[in-house]
Amino acid sequence: MIDFHVDKGGAEPAYAQLVRQVREGMRLGLLRAGDQLPTVREVVASCVVNPSTVLKAYRELELSGLVEARQGAGTFVSGSLGSADPHAMARLRLRLTNWLAEAREAGLEGEDIQALFGSVVAESSVTERGRGASA
Repeated sequence: MIDFHVDKGGAEPAYAQLVRQVREGMRLGLLRAGDQLPTVREVVASCVVNPSTVLKAYRELELSGLVEARQGAGTFVSGSLGSADPHAMARLRLRLTNWLAEAREAGLEGEDIQALFGSVVAESSVTERGRGASA
C-alpha cells in the first residue's frame, strides 16, 4: 500500500499531490492493478487533509481509468502506467541515487537539482522531437 505525503506549503494543491503520487507509484511498479489505495479516512488521518481533498483525487484517478471504487470495499488500482522493465528501473534508480548524492556533495540544493534535472529533460524532449520530425 502507498503512504501519501502532502506538502501543505508547496504550490501544488493537495489533491494533485495525491494524484501524482499514485501515478508515480504506478509508473515505478510500486502500485499494480488490484492493489488497494488507503481509505479516505486513513489519508485524512495521515496527511491531515479534508476528506473532500482525498475524494477529489480519487475521483480524478477514477475518471482517468486508473482506479476503481468498489462500494463498501475501497478504491483499487485498475489500470497501469508505463511498461519499463522493473530491473532496468531499479538499476536506473540506484544510479540516480548515487548522482543525487554527488550533486549534494557538490553543494546543490533541492531547487538547484530540480532546475538541472528539468533543463536536461526539456533539452532531451526537444532533441527527441527533432529526431521524430526528420525521420
